[in-house]
Amino acid sequence: LRDNRIELVRASWHELSISVSDVSLSDEGQYTCSLFTMPVKTSKAFLTVLGVPEKPQITGFTSPVMEGERMQLTCKTSGSKPAADIRWFKNDKEVKDVKYVKEEDSTRKTFTVSSTLDFLADRSDDGAVVSCRVDHESLNSTPQIAMQVLEIHYTPLVKIISSNSWPEEGQSIILTCESKGKPVPEPVLWTKDGGELPDPERMVVNGRVLSISFLNKTDNGTYRCEAKNPIGRNSTEYVLIVHDVFNTLLPTTVIPSLTTATVTTNVALTASTTTSATATSIRDPNALAGQTGPDHALIGGIVAVVVFVTLCSIILLGRYLARHKGTYLTNEAKGAEDAPDADTAIINAEGSQVNAEEKKEYFI
Repeated sequence: LRDNRIELVRASWHELSISVSDVSLSDEGQYTCSLFTMPVKTSKAFLTVLGVPEKPQITGFTSPVMEGERMQLTCKTSGSKPAADIRWFKNDKEVKDVKYVKEEDSTRKTFTVSSTLDFLADRSDDGAVVSCRVDHESLNSTPQIAMQVLEIHYTPLVKIISSNSWPEEGQSIILTCESKGKPVPEPVLWTKDGGELPDPERMVVNGRVLSISFLNKTDNGTYRCEAKNPIGRNSTEYVLIVHDVFNTLLPTTVIPSLTTATVTTNVALTASTTTSATATSIRDPNALAGQTGPDHALIGGIVAVVVFVTLCSIILLGRYLARHKGTYLTNEAKGAEDAPDADTAIINAEGSQVNAEEKKEYFI
């Protein structure tokens, strides 16, 4: 062997060792060791040299890419022996459906390997990292990797978020228009029922936010938010329905008139009602299970009966007083005109003889 890269390491009757530095593909072949004895002994060994693949390169990417366009990325590496293996990853997730091509180099000792990743650009791919990894036994479990960050341009994606899920009259509501696109969308446009906002004093637009104060029924309608960028435009709608103010009515307590007749009647009716309710409960234990508030019809009936009894009592009392009313008449006794004094007139009056003594008055 006449090569400065080949050096004799050990020589003895039992062993002969050499070392080869800066190994190249040309060093591959069959090596023979001969021991000059009688007879001569020889031993042969075949040296295989691995071709280390070059660092891969990704081609075919032009930035930016519009959403919906077809992308073809090609990863290529040369100098591998045997042929290297190429795998594609998108955000650390392996992509299986790829094309793989293996070609021999001109020296017919190494290989050039290429792989093509073909897909449609989507907005979800914006900012994704596409990597091409080359695996080969000569790399000692340390693969060579090439990476490419994708930039995808797409039309805005629009969404309206409401601050009030049940708007009522007199309240306020804030509608926020969220728009995401690349390039960043321009300021959004708010409209109502296909036209401009009818009340700019109450309907205030601040950037992407629409604020409506003192809601009323005239605010009902369809509100549209539209966003656009150089790629295109998009919009979404929100239907606003203003509800009536919800009032919780508390049960009204009726205080009857504090009269003896009213109290007595009320107690009697209450007792009757209680008895009836008890009887009903006995007949059907589940009859009142669904009642959750006062029986307004029953209360109204009791009040009507109390008023009726009170009026009847007043009428009867009036008729009684009218029937027993006394009539007081004053008549002068007949025959008293010519009496010289009062005592004589009383004594001489008709019908007064019997009680004359009783009607005398004495002055001392």
